[in-house]
Amino acid sequence: MSNSGKIVKVAGPLVVSENMSGSKMFDVVYVSDKKLMGEIIELNKDLASIQVYEETAGIGVGEPVYPSGEPLTVELGPGIIQSIYDGIQRPLNEIYENTGDFIARGVSAAALNRKRKWRFEPIIKKGDMVSGGDFLGFVNETEIIKHYIMVPPGISGEVKSIQSGEFTVEDTIAVIKNKDGDRQMTMIQRWPVRKPRPYLYKISPNMPLVTGQRVIDMFFPIAKGGTACIPGPFGSGKTVIQHQLAKWINAEVIVYIGCGERGNEMTDVLLEFPKLVDPKSGVSLMKRTVLIANTSNMPVAARDASVYTGITIAEYFRDMGYSVALMADSTSRWAEAMREISGRLEEMPGEEGYPAYLGARIASFYERAGMIKCLSGSEQRFGALSVIGSVSPPGGDLSDPVVQATLRVVKVFWSLEGRLAYSRHFPAISWLNSYSLYIDNIRDYVTKNIKEDYFDLRAEALRILEKESELEEIVRLVGVDALSGPDRLILLTARMLREDFLHQIAYHEVDTYSSIEKQYKMMNTIIYFYNQAFGYLRLNADIKAIENMRVRDEIARMKYIKKDDIGKIDKIKEDIDKEFSSIIEE
Repeated sequence: MSNSGKIVKVAGPLVVSENMSGSKMFDVVYVSDKKLMGEIIELNKDLASIQVYEETAGIGVGEPVYPSGEPLTVELGPGIIQSIYDGIQRPLNEIYENTGDFIARGVSAAALNRKRKWRFEPIIKKGDMVSGGDFLGFVNETEIIKHYIMVPPGISGEVKSIQSGEFTVEDTIAVIKNKDGDRQMTMIQRWPVRKPRPYLYKISPNMPLVTGQRVIDMFFPIAKGGTACIPGPFGSGKTVIQHQLAKWINAEVIVYIGCGERGNEMTDVLLEFPKLVDPKSGVSLMKRTVLIANTSNMPVAARDASVYTGITIAEYFRDMGYSVALMADSTSRWAEAMREISGRLEEMPGEEGYPAYLGARIASFYERAGMIKCLSGSEQRFGALSVIGSVSPPGGDLSDPVVQATLRVVKVFWSLEGRLAYSRHFPAISWLNSYSLYIDNIRDYVTKNIKEDYFDLRAEALRILEKESELEEIVRLVGVDALSGPDRLILLTARMLREDFLHQIAYHEVDTYSSIEKQYKMMNTIIYFYNQAFGYLRLNADIKAIENMRVRDEIARMKYIKKDDIGKIDKIKEDIDKEFSSIIEE
């Protein structure tokens, strides 16, 4: 588009320009001669309201606006993995080398390196018929990620030529004879961020997404292709949980979005991830990770784009057949950015000043998750995109509009409690308020592939913890000694569940990650202790002797048993039986 507009109003990140006839909603524009990037979010005759993704200080009325005629898009191709981008997919490493610690206004950089050459290996041959989503070949992007080059959606035809060798992302690797003529294929695709990538159909999630966090995997699991919400007050550990999930979750590709969070938290990710070793592959976790950083000191408008940028990149890897996990920390900052822009547009405010479309925006984001049959005409291929978003309601108020709008669309609720965090119990996920609606979905898979009594143990543990909460009031009134033996055993077992199973140290080299097998053995041992103790109480065993059993120390140390020594947990049952026998003899 050749015509340029003219600024008539500047209000923070919102700029209004006239003479914008022919522009469309969500088109990208460049504001002033500094070429500040922005996006049209409202059109009224020839006036366009633009949210600018950069600082607008010094921009004045009368300066030009240059339309691009295209929506905000991301570049998809080899080089995404291990990258750290800002909210509009500018590579921060490259910008740092050019401009220093802070992003200069109007700076631009290609999302994918145009000079680096990749070794392309074709999968198909000349004369084959292909359609959107089919693999042309692959590039070994990292040691653990094979980056498949796909036919873009909407293109089909006969492969006229294809070649192997080393190419840049812009070099032609194949030519497809389309009904509209020959189409030259490169290793780069562009996709508008607000438009979900296509797929054939969705499938009901039926496999658990293992996280290595005991309270999640055993009590409130998420399925592959599922959605989860982590609300909690300040200091309750939302970001640490997000980091733990990004480190250990059983997904092949991780996309981590730092949306409006503190810069030091993103720095922790950057410093830690290259040092951490992926437990499955034995290489650095960064070899399967993409980071989107829009920290709290970056322009507020770009937070809106960062969420869409991240999920579009995640969909791209999902289309290759990978299981992808996306962490959004935090969606509250995203909602606050929406509220600020909505206020500057002078829109009618909804609850607590948020725009009326808050619920629809949050729903459209989470709806892009799911397990799907990938777009492909030549093979059966399935991918999964799981979305986990943290919410930071003021004061931990779960009636906050962002929390409520999120809970209406997600199926897992990990409620963080300040009370648990202040008592140094981490992860501070409440076992009484949290829930998962995927239990029935994954039940068949778990009973067939893990253990038949897995969910029986879960139900018994939750029953004991719920009973403990009922007994707490009685204990406060009359004391522990007034309770019956079985009730004191409930309190003892619940304490073991809380301290020896649910409490997990994120920074401990062994306890930071717990395999499903280890989780099952730990829970089985604690419930076995409870059942044995209950049986011996019927034989008039002394509850005080049970409370002082030495084997309880062994149970408390289970969490620190290394993966190679996991068989030691089974021997604890033998020690439990021996000590109970000695109690009865005495």
